Amino acid sequence: MQLPTPAVAPPLDPRFRPAALANRALRQAAEAAGKSAPLAIALERGDGSISTYRTTAVAPGGPQHEANLEYAERIVKTLLWQRGGWRVIIGGPDGIGEHIRQVYSPSGPRAFDHEFMGGVYEKPFTVDVTDADRVPDTQEATAPLGRHLEGCRIGFDLGASDYKIAAVIDGESVFSDEIVWHPREQTDPDYHYEKIMEGLKMAMAHLPRVDAIGGSSAGVYINNRVRVASLFRGIPKDLFDAKIAGMFVRIGQELGVPLEVINDGEVTALAGSMSLEDNPVLGIAMGSSEAGGYVTPEGNVTGWLNELAFVPFDYQPEAAVDEWSGDRGVGSQYLCQTGVIRLAPAAGIDLSAWATPAEKLKAVQDLMAAGDERVPPIYESIGSYLGYAIAHYADFYELKHVLVLGRVTSGAGGQLIIDRANRVLGEEFPELAARITVSLPDERSRRVGQAIAAASLPAIG
Repeated sequence: MQLPTPAVAPPLDPRFRPAALANRALRQAAEAAGKSAPLAIALERGDGSISTYRTTAVAPGGPQHEANLEYAERIVKTLLWQRGGWRVIIGGPDGIGEHIRQVYSPSGPRAFDHEFMGGVYEKPFTVDVTDADRVPDTQEATAPLGRHLEGCRIGFDLGASDYKIAAVIDGESVFSDEIVWHPREQTDPDYHYEKIMEGLKMAMAHLPRVDAIGGSSAGVYINNRVRVASLFRGIPKDLFDAKIAGMFVRIGQELGVPLEVINDGEVTALAGSMSLEDNPVLGIAMGSSEAGGYVTPEGNVTGWLNELAFVPFDYQPEAAVDEWSGDRGVGSQYLCQTGVIRLAPAAGIDLSAWATPAEKLKAVQDLMAAGDERVPPIYESIGSYLGYAIAHYADFYELKHVLVLGRVTSGAGGQLIIDRANRVLGEEFPELAARITVSLPDERSRRVGQAIAAASLPAIG
């Protein structure tokens, strides 16, 4: 694919090549030459719902026709992690469907995605090839989420470096804290259970009673059961099945209260919708990784995954590689503390004296607070990433508000990120800038807002 140079390039990453510009350039070239062709991709999830995306590719003989395969594969990758599915139905110009089938096979470059999606939906992952006009239309429903504020509640938000806990009475926080933990490398499932219970008991001490508990965490959760989550990837499968999969169901039963846990991105979007009192909202949490969630124009949530950490938006061949999925240019390397740490050497900052990613992020934030002139380009670079990522996401979501949360946005660096992202939209995508507001909540909400929103998840009675 042709990879246009961004007008608002990240100052510390001049090789960055945004997906939004590359995809737009391919479609515009095909349309200008009268050589565009329909491309339709449907994804079926475990409940039988179907989510369909329709766009254009290059017809045979058109400009960049040979780039169709890469272009379509990156779109399929985006859709899989945005919407989820065990089955892909694809129709478009010749060769695209078979290419997707090979790439997303057990022996293909996207074998991780093949295995992950099959595991989430408990069905063999498949790719069906047909004509574009025979790809089925969308058949899915949305549902309300949370917003229950009455009573005495506990909310938690599980991250990879720390987790947030909040005690809430009738919608007002009376206690909040952050607990340091290191879940990814743990092989004993009792570690996770005990640390989570430690936080819950801290919050319980600040409430006269507990009526409900709501939580958020990276990963996929169905009916309060853990399907797949990076926080627990150090646990052997037999112990995962025995102790982790049903852990939150067990905790709710032990405490005798309604407990609901969902993907942290959904709670990010819920927090945004509640604070803004408006929709639609895309929430982006920049913490240990990137989390995303979406509230529809009607104020509901979808059954989509919204795992933006795995969505590619940097198409440069030398883009940063995600160590779990093995793919390049995905959000987990850019819009989170990993992105800060990755950019620090280019800014002339040595973080080797700090052991954990959370400590390294805090070291950068402390330098920012002290006025170190090496730090602002880090946040400006992340702001460029964010602006071009939002432009890419806008091809797949209906957007009015983008609310950015998470520990990376804490301190003065958060506003630099937002200002730079808005500059990207204003200069490169004025049509998006005119209808999308990108903003931060206040400092306190940035750090614990998800935990407070999570507390509103369960209904009482």
